[in-house]
Amino acid sequence: MIYSQGAAADPALLDEGAEPAVVPTVHVAATNAAGGILGMLEVIESDFAKNLAQEEVTEQTAQSKYDKMAQVNKVTLVIKTQDVKYKTAESKNLDSRVTEQTSDLQAIHTQISAVYDYSDKLNSMCVAKPETYEERRGRRQAEIAGLREALSYLEGTGSMLQRNHHSHK
Repeated sequence: MIYSQGAAADPALLDEGAEPAVVPTVHVAATNAAGGILGMLEVIESDFAKNLAQEEVTEQTAQSKYDKMAQVNKVTLVIKTQDVKYKTAESKNLDSRVTEQTSDLQAIHTQISAVYDYSDKLNSMCVAKPETYEERRGRRQAEIAGLREALSYLEGTGSMLQRNHHSHK
């Protein structure tokens, strides 16, 4: 705002960035000088009052926005604090469940291992395994040797039986 009385405006009273304006020289009677100064002071007062009102509205708006944001932040803080509590409790619960499940898994692995060992033992007892050539050969030789021994025994006792059998006739 430019407030001037006379030939040039006072640069200290100019709005920021405004160019000083050259006002044509106006000659006013000395009697009006007091009225002109008072008029100018009234305009300045009016401008200050208008600027003060605008600043107060701006300040109230900013304070209102701040208060709303502060309330939102308080609510958000409470919600997030509760979330932390619930998630911490849930985490502890899950950790205990993992420990429990791991223990159960180890017990099941132990049981499965025992079942496999028992199955292997039963299979070795119940499932016939083919003999190797050496085992069959040894078994047959033992059988042949036993049969020869039996034959020699029978030949020796058989002659006695025939003699006894002939004497009865």
